[in-house]
Amino acid sequence: MKKFAYLILIFIVIFTFITTIFKKDYGYDKAPILNEEPLKTPYKKVAGYKNITINNIDYLQTLLPVGKFNGTFTTSILGEPKTFNPYNANDATSAELSEIMYDGLTQTNPNDGSVIPKLAKSFEVLPDKKTYIIHLRKGIKWSDGVEITADDVYFTYNTIIFGGFGDGSAKDVMTIDGLMPKVEKIDKYTIKFTTPKPFAPFLRNLSASIVPKHIFEKATNKGKEYFLTYQGIDIKPKNLVVSGPFKLSEYLPSQRVVFEKNPNYYLINTKNEKLPYIDKLVMLIVGDMNNQTLKFESGAIDMLSINASLLDRYRELKKHNDFELYNLGPTTNTTFIVFNLNNRKNKDGKYYVDPKKQKWFQDKNFRSAIDWAIDREDLILNIFSGLASPLYTAEPVNSLFLNEKIATGHKKDLEYAKKLLQKSGFYYKNNELYDKDNNRVEFELLTNAGNTQREASGVSIKQDLEKLGIKVNFKAIEFNSLINKTLNSLDYDCIIIALTSNILEPNAGYNVWTSNGALHLFNKRTQNDLKSSDKPYKFETELDEIFKKGALELDFKKRKEIYDKYQELIAQENPMIYLYAPLNISAIRNKVKNIYPTELGGLIYNIASIYIDN
Repeated sequence: MKKFAYLILIFIVIFTFITTIFKKDYGYDKAPILNEEPLKTPYKKVAGYKNITINNIDYLQTLLPVGKFNGTFTTSILGEPKTFNPYNANDATSAELSEIMYDGLTQTNPNDGSVIPKLAKSFEVLPDKKTYIIHLRKGIKWSDGVEITADDVYFTYNTIIFGGFGDGSAKDVMTIDGLMPKVEKIDKYTIKFTTPKPFAPFLRNLSASIVPKHIFEKATNKGKEYFLTYQGIDIKPKNLVVSGPFKLSEYLPSQRVVFEKNPNYYLINTKNEKLPYIDKLVMLIVGDMNNQTLKFESGAIDMLSINASLLDRYRELKKHNDFELYNLGPTTNTTFIVFNLNNRKNKDGKYYVDPKKQKWFQDKNFRSAIDWAIDREDLILNIFSGLASPLYTAEPVNSLFLNEKIATGHKKDLEYAKKLLQKSGFYYKNNELYDKDNNRVEFELLTNAGNTQREASGVSIKQDLEKLGIKVNFKAIEFNSLINKTLNSLDYDCIIIALTSNILEPNAGYNVWTSNGALHLFNKRTQNDLKSSDKPYKFETELDEIFKKGALELDFKKRKEIYDKYQELIAQENPMIYLYAPLNISAIRNKVKNIYPTELGGLIYNIASIYIDN
């Protein structure tokens, strides 16, 4: 325990020093001011946790105020889940539901960003900086009453993650210089991980969902193809065995997802009462943001992410209603346009992308011209009422690793954009853009229907590019169809979409930026591609090297320099063109208690500790 305490103390001191240098404030000692009135922010930081053993069971105890039991908390999701298997959850909705049902060994402290135990009771990092000893909580159980042990942890990592089951993202972020860590079971409650080399993100990566061996082993024994369909949306709720605070109770497509409390959850309050407080967590499937807003205003849901353009309206509504507004700082989502740079053929021998469009999208000058033609300030003014920042980097504006030199970006410049196009042989006829092979430049831009901000962005960008002589066919399609095009069929031109970033750890984007990554959107490779002689673009190879070096470097200053380079490379090559970073403003009913938002945690990261007080 002394080693553990010493490591945490060192991390906190380093983190405090870093945040001071980069002028990042992750607490809520000062309320950020918007317009003439500050939004409400907590006046104190979130109380933490401590370990406590009762009747030989190692509980995690929250130090938040004791609340009331019973009640229902109702929120909303825009899209349908695609799966209830955490290792097939490559869309935002499925991932969100998985986090409710499955816990990992570690978690991020919402106050200071340090790594703290969760399913693990404690952990040690040995002097070689490659060996990690994980001590599990004794006596805690899965929702079906079976004890959670080292067998579950060993199976999750050795068989599922390192074995490459599911979508592969968890394996990507655990890859260390091309190798996997070694995992060993020491005893029933102790696991040892050994990394090939010192690996800076390792402890934070241990937040991956642990799954029950006695349930999932049946699926892994049937192979990877079977696993991709395992625990799909047609599963009976009673067959889902979980470790998180809530277990699935009901799923009605296009209507709702309902969770009930897990009676075996290991979190307790200071009276040693088992949590969660609330009996049910209901998520209404609302389809689009407008419907989401109507549901909140009618009282059907208890929480809402506010479109910045509606902030003044909600300030007025708040005066006569039962909710509070919170400013959670800049969103950690990075919204961008991604081009399909794929130049390969599918299994039917057809190119994923029309060959003439391949030439455009693979042309650096073409991509850069699009970047210079987009009016980000107009997007921010019209869509977010000015409550956003233009985004020019792959890192969010509040990232500790933000490259400040390029974060300021540039203003729209159509003349410069046209010069870039002319360098690559494009020319104009009747104000319409043609390539050097006399093809009219026309392509399809997609986004997900229901996200009004992205839909409005698509309309605006279409108009911007028309001024460049490009014909853009903009469409908003159903979200799961969009994801299928992006990750599976790969038959798209370009897309407006967003990814959630980890502002403390750039290596969380390993699976996005490395050439073989499962979320390498601009040049996604299928399993057949990975086995072929396909050669990455030069800048992809450079990204591979940057992310390998960054993860192996333990010194923060040196890591910062390495990750500065990847942001510079993306800004130069523009395979993904970043658009904006809006403020994350949320409303929540006053009856919902134990709400202590932080920039790192969000609004209801402590879902097991919140309660309803009517």
